[in-house]
Amino acid sequence: MAEHLATYASPVIGALPVADVDTDLVVKVLSPIWGARTETATRVRGRIESILDWATVSKFRQGDNPARWRGHLENLLANPNKIAPVKNHPALPWREVPAFMTLLAQCQGTAARAAEFTILTAARSGEVRGASWKEVDMKAKVWTIPAGRMKARKEHRVPLSTAAMTLLATIPHRDGLIFPGRSESVALSDMSLTAVLRRMGRSDITIHGFRSSFRDWCAEVVGNSFPREVCEHALAHSLPDGVEAAYRRGDLLEKRVMLMQAWANYCYSQHESKQAM
Repeated sequence: MAEHLATYASPVIGALPVADVDTDLVVKVLSPIWGARTETATRVRGRIESILDWATVSKFRQGDNPARWRGHLENLLANPNKIAPVKNHPALPWREVPAFMTLLAQCQGTAARAAEFTILTAARSGEVRGASWKEVDMKAKVWTIPAGRMKARKEHRVPLSTAAMTLLATIPHRDGLIFPGRSESVALSDMSLTAVLRRMGRSDITIHGFRSSFRDWCAEVVGNSFPREVCEHALAHSLPDGVEAAYRRGDLLEKRVMLMQAWANYCYSQHESKQAM
């Protein structure tokens, strides 16, 4: 994303004070790529919007955000979904997650546990399939994914909830992969997790889609308790440098510990209520 900003935004607004960035300049950045590279253009717009939001909060600029879409740029630029329809990963509605997790817990096999762990951590399936025991600090309850295995090529720490730790405790602790495939040194294939869904009769959704389920749950249920940046960081989404720096000052990981525990509690809320009965 930084490369995209350097390529498309910096030549136009890179040397300007953030207070001088207006709608005309934002449109000047976006117009040349809006039709030809729509997905990239929408990401650039979103990053500019986030940077300007941070600048406003930090009192470096005033007024409305000229990069906002709704009620503003949507009146000046074509709808990106009509130019290049976005193909989202089919996701399970967040209200159905507890019932799904109850059924998933009953499934046997390494792939089922990998799917369960993926949902609990809101991680990408590839990150889970490649996870090794050396990446997990059982005492600190933190899974550290090295930069080389992350989409953004940046190390990511994942707080492990009580449920995630309990799941790991059921797996024989060995050197190498946590969720090996046909041999100890070979990771599960992506299709192995998809196969779990198919065995459950849920070929209408994807494992990756549970990241959207998590994000929707954050927005609908705990949005007042956790800032948007904390939820985005839990998904390892990139944040503007200034925003990320602000949220690294002490409480970001602590807040994410609480967020992921709340998510795990919700995921198993139906299972626990049935046990109580």
